[in-house]
Order: sequence, then structure tokens, then C-alpha cells
Amino acid sequence: MGLGEAGLSTSETKFVLIGCGYWGRNIARVLGERGWLAAICDPARDPAEGLAQQHGAEYLGSVEAALSRPDCPAVVIATPAATHADLAARALSAGKDVFVEKPLALDLAAARDLAGRAERLGRILMVGHLLQYHPVFERLLALVQAGTVGKLHYLYSNRLNFGRVRREEDVLWSFAPHDISMILAVAGEWPAEVRSSGSAHVTPGLADMARTDLVFASGLLGHVFVSWLHPFKEQKLVVVGKTGMLVFDDMRAPAERLMLYRHKIGWVEGVPSAEKSAGEAIEVAAGEPLLAELEHFRDCVATRTPPRTGAAEAIAVLAVLEAARDSMRSGRPVTPAAEQRFPGVFIHETALVDDHVAIGAGTRIWHFSHILGGVRIGTSCTIGQNVMIGPRTSIGNGCKLQNNVSVYEGVTLEDEVFCGPSAVFTNVLTPRAQIERKAEFAPTLVRRGATIGANATILCGNEIGRWAMIGAGAVVTRDVPEFALMVGNPARRIGWVSRSGERLGPDLCCPRTGERYRETPEGGLEGVDPP
Repeated sequence: MGLGEAGLSTSETKFVLIGCGYWGRNIARVLGERGWLAAICDPARDPAEGLAQQHGAEYLGSVEAALSRPDCPAVVIATPAATHADLAARALSAGKDVFVEKPLALDLAAARDLAGRAERLGRILMVGHLLQYHPVFERLLALVQAGTVGKLHYLYSNRLNFGRVRREEDVLWSFAPHDISMILAVAGEWPAEVRSSGSAHVTPGLADMARTDLVFASGLLGHVFVSWLHPFKEQKLVVVGKTGMLVFDDMRAPAERLMLYRHKIGWVEGVPSAEKSAGEAIEVAAGEPLLAELEHFRDCVATRTPPRTGAAEAIAVLAVLEAARDSMRSGRPVTPAAEQRFPGVFIHETALVDDHVAIGAGTRIWHFSHILGGVRIGTSCTIGQNVMIGPRTSIGNGCKLQNNVSVYEGVTLEDEVFCGPSAVFTNVLTPRAQIERKAEFAPTLVRRGATIGANATILCGNEIGRWAMIGAGAVVTRDVPEFALMVGNPARRIGWVSRSGERLGPDLCCPRTGERYRETPEGGLEGVDPP
């Protein structure tokens, strides 16, 4: 059983929820259904006590009581935005790991103070940027990083509705953090300029509608339109690239929430011509984003792993929000605060990062590594010593590449892939020193959560399924199914592993988490329990 610093196993970890308003009730439902809720703290005793009883939890009347629970290593904060920074600071100082709903704070200085406090105290600090855990957005991001729509031209996000007008924060700070978080993840670069305008019609000084433009140095444009005075509800992200377009429409039926349009511009005798294509519905695995988000936090508490939407990612979003606020007030473009080339990224002084590279917040790149041009690296990755990536390669969020790994053009790693020391990828099957074969590169795709052992070799043109485990020294010469345990040369399947990396016995039940699996008629494996 994995133990966090709090001394509790993953299966035993329970949380205290501070705040049970509109969104807090949803969090209570998810935590309660999974048996993860120990107590609820809220000054409104009657509804909070009833909710606690509903989920078999204790009601606590004060924050002090919530933070003094020795059996709860972490708290979840879902209170009004203006209280986030103070409550998070108190929780961190009390030795708790903290999940706080967005925004982390209402000003950048407070957010940086929280990040520093969490770092000094060795605590996990995660922010609720929910859409980063939406399976549709995860799939969209993977498609963009794999080059499916080519070079990005522009992207826009609309978050519109009627009602739930706030009085403690304007629509920009209430709605736009989700959209800015997604746009920064897709863009993979820092905006050079932010322009914003808005209007207040209900509460003086609090905008009910805001339009924000993000201008990136590469020429990419991002647009965010948010309003709670809109005749209908719309939640849509559109990505427009050179060879295609992606649409994430959260209001459509699940099977149509992610659409790919392979539209492009052709040229006929020097005249541009729009070449339209029918929309293709992209299959996306089912899953509740809030559950995935809270599971991620729980895993981070148990394993002491930095969260995907940690303080660095939150600070990047807040920097853009502050720039948008200042632009709205002044009527002029604003350059968002950025302390380095890649905000929230650690790059060792001996590492080399070429131009035209995108790196997500929370990623660390260590000694003597080289990141070539055209590479996109996601958030919260660890790149070990003497690693080479690129050119034109995509690495997802939360990946770990150990020392002496090279990821060449044509190789794509989805989220949470682990590559052991000196793992080898190829991109040509029959190389000759005297023959140029760059046009013959065969793509290799490593799906989410897969593990590649030390000194393993992955021949190009193959796909490694989600959560598969490739043993040390194995040579992969063909596609690998999901959850497969592969060893030998050539690699062969000798069993199955769970999402947690545990070898499964005849009962196909994970000994670490209790998750159950079953074999499919096609000879593969699938989870019985929700992922």
C-alpha cells in the first residue's frame, strides 16, 4: 500500500470539505459516493449538517475544528472566491494538503505566497481547473499535440449562460479561469499581450460580460467570451489549425461532444479555395470530470506527486486574468506578468531548450537535456538527465522520462507515460548511415499511463495501449494491448497489470486499489469499475 507523508494509505484517505454551497454539494456527492468524505464544515449549520448525515460524514461548525482533524491529511475548499487564499494558507500552515476551487486567489501576489508556503511546508496544493480533467478536453489536447489539425491559427472559448449572478466576483474571474486554463494548455506558449473589455449591468463595478483576446508571439490568437446575461447556455471550445478544426461542445450529446472537421484551404491557380469536409465524431472514453479531478488529488496526496493543476498552473492563469482585468480598466493592451520564458517551469542551467518549444507549468527539465524545436511538453512532467526530445514531438501531461532517454520525431507520448532509464525509441525500421530516410519515419504512439522499463526498445510503427507495462530490456515489435504486461525479445504478453501498475491474478482484481477488470471477447482487458 502506498503511504503519503500523512501516514495513511490510498484506500484509507478521507477528506474534510470546507464549504457546501452550489459547487460544494457536488463535491460532497462525489466524495461521499466513494467513501472519501470524513466531515463537512460550513457556517450554515442546517443544510451542511443534513448533507453530512446524507453522506455518513460528521458536521464541523468551525474551520479550526476542520483543520485539527489528525485523521484527515487533506482538505477540499469550495467557499466563495474571496475566501480561498486565506483558507488555503491556514490549511497549509496546519499541515494539510489542499485542494481549492478556482481561482486560487483574487490577486497574483497572494497566489505566489501560497505556492511558496506549500513548497516550504512540503504540502500538495491543487486548484480546481475542472476542464483539464474532462475526458473530451484531454482527447482534444492529445489530438492537437499529435498534430492532427496542423499548425494552430486561432482558438476561442465561449462560456455563456443566464443567471447565477455573483456579487463577490465579476464574470471574468468566475467563468474565465476554465477557458484561460484550456487555452494556455492548447497553445503551449505564453501570451505576449492581453486585451479585454466588458460591461456591468446588474452590480456596479462587476462585469456581467467580458471579451478577452490573447495574442501569442507565434501569431496564434486566443479569444474568450464569458457572460451570465446570455439568452442560452453555451460551453464551447474551438481550435482552428492549418489542416483541420476541433470543436468541444459540452452542450451536445456525449457521442458528439468532440468533432473533427478536416477543413482546409486549397489553392487553384493561385486562388484560395475552401475545401470542406464532413464532421467526424471522435470517440471519447466516458468519465465524470469532477471524479477524475478528485481522484487525481487523492493520488497526489498518497504518492506526493505534483498535481497537474498545481500552483504553477494556477499562477499562470491568474497572471492572464490580472492582465485582462487591468486591460478592461485601462482600455489598453497589457503584457501579462511572466518571470521567465516558460512560467512555472524549472529548467536546469545546463539544459538546452531551442526556439518554438511549448512547455506546460510544473514541468522540470534536468541536467544536460536538450529540447529541440517544434516540441510540445505538457504540464507537471519530469525530464531527467541527458534526455533528448524532438524535433516536432509531443509529450503529454504528467510524463516521467528517466535519464538517457531520447524521444525522436514521430514518437508521441500521451499523458502520464513513464520511460525508464535508457529506454530506446526508433523511427526508421531499416536505417543505413548512407541513406537519407527522414521521409520514411513511422509513427509510434504510447497511450496514457503506459510504463516502459529500463533499456526497453520500442520499434517504430507500433502503438502501446493505455496502462500497458513493458518490462526492462524488452523489445516491442508489434502493437501492445491495454493493460498488457510484456517481456522478452521479441516482447510477449505474460499477464495483465492494473492502472496502479500491480500485476493481476486470476481474479483480475487489483491488490492495491480493489479495482476489478475483465477480459474481452477480442482477447483484451477492460475495467469493470469506473476509471
